[in-house]
Amino acid sequence: MQLWLGASGSSSGCVLQNVLNFFSGVRYETNSLDFKVRVDGTVYAAHHVQMPSKQLILMCTEKNTFLVLKPSQDENSIGCHIFDTLLPWRQHQSANGLRRQKRDWVIPPINVPENSRGPFPQQLVRIRSDKDKEIHIRYSITGVGADQPPMEVFSIDPVSGRMYVTRPMDREERASYHLRAHAVDMNGNKVENPIDLYIYVIDMNDNRPEFINQVYNGSVDEGSKPGTYVMTVTANDADDSTTANGMVRYRIVTQTPQSPSQNMFTINSETGDIVTVAAGLDREKVQQYIVIVQATDMEGNLNYGLSNTATAIITVTDVNDNPPEFTTSTYSGEVPENRVEVVVANLTVMDRDQPHSPNWNAIYRIISGDPSGHFTIRTDPVTNEGMVTVVKAVDYEMNRAFMLTVMVSNQAPLASGIQMSFQSTAGVTISVTDVNEAPYFPTNHKLIRLEEGVPTGTVLTTFSAVDPDRFMQQAVRYSKLSDPANWLNINATNGQITTAAVLDRESDYIKNNVYEATFLAADNGIPPASGTGTLQIYLIDINDNAPELLPKEAQICEKPNLNVINITAADADIDPNVGPFVFELPSVPSAVRKNWTITRLNGDYAQLSLRIMYLEAGVYDVPIIVTDSGNPPLYNTSVIKVKVCPCDENGDCTTIGAVAAAGLGTGAIIAILICIIILLTMVLLFVVWMKRREKERHTKQLLIDPEDDVRDNILKYDEEGGGEEDQDYDLSQLQQPETMDHVLNKTPGVRRVDERPIGAEPQYPIRPVIPHPGDIGDFINEGLRAADNDPTAPPYDSLLVFDYEGSAPGTRTDDYLNDWGPRFKKLADMYGGGEED
Repeated sequence: MQLWLGASGSSSGCVLQNVLNFFSGVRYETNSLDFKVRVDGTVYAAHHVQMPSKQLILMCTEKNTFLVLKPSQDENSIGCHIFDTLLPWRQHQSANGLRRQKRDWVIPPINVPENSRGPFPQQLVRIRSDKDKEIHIRYSITGVGADQPPMEVFSIDPVSGRMYVTRPMDREERASYHLRAHAVDMNGNKVENPIDLYIYVIDMNDNRPEFINQVYNGSVDEGSKPGTYVMTVTANDADDSTTANGMVRYRIVTQTPQSPSQNMFTINSETGDIVTVAAGLDREKVQQYIVIVQATDMEGNLNYGLSNTATAIITVTDVNDNPPEFTTSTYSGEVPENRVEVVVANLTVMDRDQPHSPNWNAIYRIISGDPSGHFTIRTDPVTNEGMVTVVKAVDYEMNRAFMLTVMVSNQAPLASGIQMSFQSTAGVTISVTDVNEAPYFPTNHKLIRLEEGVPTGTVLTTFSAVDPDRFMQQAVRYSKLSDPANWLNINATNGQITTAAVLDRESDYIKNNVYEATFLAADNGIPPASGTGTLQIYLIDINDNAPELLPKEAQICEKPNLNVINITAADADIDPNVGPFVFELPSVPSAVRKNWTITRLNGDYAQLSLRIMYLEAGVYDVPIIVTDSGNPPLYNTSVIKVKVCPCDENGDCTTIGAVAAAGLGTGAIIAILICIIILLTMVLLFVVWMKRREKERHTKQLLIDPEDDVRDNILKYDEEGGGEEDQDYDLSQLQQPETMDHVLNKTPGVRRVDERPIGAEPQYPIRPVIPHPGDIGDFINEGLRAADNDPTAPPYDSLLVFDYEGSAPGTRTDDYLNDWGPRFKKLADMYGGGEED
């Protein structure tokens, strides 16, 4: 059924049309709150209705009849069309009789309300073809919801063409279906073209609004003006948003706490934006608000709409609207003089802003009373206190007290409109206490200049110290702390320095002509304090060192003009007390100037050469007088040892010439060479003899009667290995040889064979006075044979015989122990006499 309404809408109580009165005796209801149906079938508007531009579909519960309301050109006209049976295939009447003609006719959509309670299957519409009177027709539907998933939501009676819905519909699951209706004969041949059927699920208000978050967190600065944006809450409704079922509206239900006003915030009913509506937000009073927000569909109609709630937590953020204030107007402290990095006072402030934030963190400044910058104020990050700290030492003698004016502010600037309080400044009184300070030397290091060699006891200077404690009556005493050469003395009372020895610039204690000594000045305070001072003495050189000739030794050829000797001088003094030097030969002895001559090269060097044509090889002591240029000049007679020797064509001394120069003649040289040859020959013969004797000693077998072998075993320990238990030695080699009767016949005791045997010694040949080369060889061979046959000749065997185990019983007496007194009586009883057990 279709109704056409005027475009201007209908007012409340306006009767649209009695479109359902032909269903007599039936009660009708509609799903719309805007329209009502009387018992007689009359449809009327319940209130003023503004019709939408599109059609409005109403559903009546009887036979699933639908009322389609559309705006009409004539605002007073209402169109009505009742459809229950669809005839999509129509016959067209022509002049020649009836004939079927296909028409492109759009079937109105079929509207099905969601969440219908049934009973199911529930008829929606009947589809007929006007050929069903002529032939048997079978009807069917295809599409999503019929033969495609979801399957069998819709069904059709193949004979009558009635289409049913088989279960409740859910618009939020699927809002529309597109089916096609088919008509075929009993053989399956198509009778009519397929017709499109559109089925729309009519939305019902079956979903509550759902908030995206159950808890929303927002913030707003304290002191914000009304209308300041805070946060946005959002709720979604699964129902159709184009209808009232899905139109959500917001409102604030409660606000906690309700201070300073119960309506501090408001919410935009359509967007969900929360803004401030009242002034007076103060974090120091209320730090957080909890707001319950409600979302309702049906455009916020609390009677028909569905609702849901969420929580909005609004935090009031801190702004620097509270300047820091000192807890008191004056502070005091005390500091010892000469101390740094000492906290002398703690400044406390009160700030009601959020702790440990830039709005709370305090910054302290000294604005007066400390022009020299002795103090600074550091902030304790935990307590926010200001620690007045000494960064530059204070002097009690200069300042006994300080009066500081300090100011405090926050790290963050104050909010606009907030003025600094007069309590942001305070006074700090700091007292300085006097301590015993060490004396100091005003001039440190002190430098004085004087000539070296001043006599002992000379007053050099007064090296005095100053005691900075002007308000203490103290005495200063002086002493030496470092005097490497022990040259100085200091007066303990006045600091006068005198020499204790002659100051020598050439001493090893002098560095760069400066002698350095350190002195100590100590007061008699409690506790005593001391300071050190350094005295530097610059010694001016005097000519107190005669020059020394260099070199001390030289060599020259027997003949002149082949080479010369370059000589110079060394002087411990410095300029001008050194060169140029004067070199000259003394007149005594006369042979010096007769044999030698000196030629001056420059102020520091000269040449010594032979004056005569030939000088016999040998070593000559040549005295030379060297004089420096000091005032007065000093001279020294130095002796240079000159070795005169024969030279080769290059002017170098030959080997024989060097020996000859040492003072040996040709015969002595030949004798030395022969002695060297003899010595080498004797060494060679001795080595050969030692090897042969070693061979004989190893081949000779030492035998002894085993019954007499009562000696301890002697093991050879010159090899690395185990002890005697894991060694397998032939001990027969260590037994006493039978041939050594002169040893075995000795008195019982420790018998040794490493001592000189007793026997006749052979006569060795006597060396001739004047040896002949042949005689020397015979002499050596005879001496060798005598040594081989000499039992007393070293080296002796080093075999020790340990066969002595003490005297026989009764041969030893210890009776003399009785004569030693009562203390040895017990010992005498034990060992004094009698036979041993």
